[in-house]
Amino acid sequence: MSKHSRIEVALKLKESGVIPVFYHPDKDVVVEVVKACYKGGIKAFEFTNRGDFAHEVFTHLSHYVKKNMPDLAVGVGSIIEASTAVLYIQAGADFIVSPILNPEMAKACNRRKILWAPGCGSLSEISYAEELGAEIVKIFPGLQVGGPDFVEAVKGPMPWTNIMPTGGVSPDYDNLKKWFDAGVYCVGMGSKLFSKDIIQKGDFNYITNKVIEVLRIVKSF
Repeated sequence: MSKHSRIEVALKLKESGVIPVFYHPDKDVVVEVVKACYKGGIKAFEFTNRGDFAHEVFTHLSHYVKKNMPDLAVGVGSIIEASTAVLYIQAGADFIVSPILNPEMAKACNRRKILWAPGCGSLSEISYAEELGAEIVKIFPGLQVGGPDFVEAVKGPMPWTNIMPTGGVSPDYDNLKKWFDAGVYCVGMGSKLFSKDIIQKGDFNYITNKVIEVLRIVKSF
């Protein structure tokens, strides 16, 4: 079961501003990356559902976080159907993120009062997602959908919409400023935050310092 209500999770996503998005088949590597991000000030972390037995890696992470970082919200991304969402909710996911808009997932998450952020690529999809109860919508791939200009255009007629782009977000000042000036709620960031080289080296202190730097940038806006 989720450790945090969906309202609490929404506030944590807003507070962090940046949501790390990461997958690795080695459960120990995943734990170390999450620990590094947590030390840097991250309040919410998105584990990616990718690869065989990914749910087993997440279950291990969920147990660890519940015991050692109880204030951290841990969610799962790349979920495309309701059954997989339920699997991860049973494993303790605090929120579910999807690259698509699937109404059946909305029902499954709403029934458990789990925050659900569906992927949308148009104003109509965003409006439908909100009708289904989505507090936050994900635009993916963020840059290809239209980037910061798309976000700003959506916020015109729908200023209440909370948008989280993933894809096309990098940890530098100019890129982040464009997104936040456009009105994003928070941003998801994966490979630009965790390079393969850094993971292979096991340089988790670098990740912590990078997160501190990125959060400092975001809080300056």
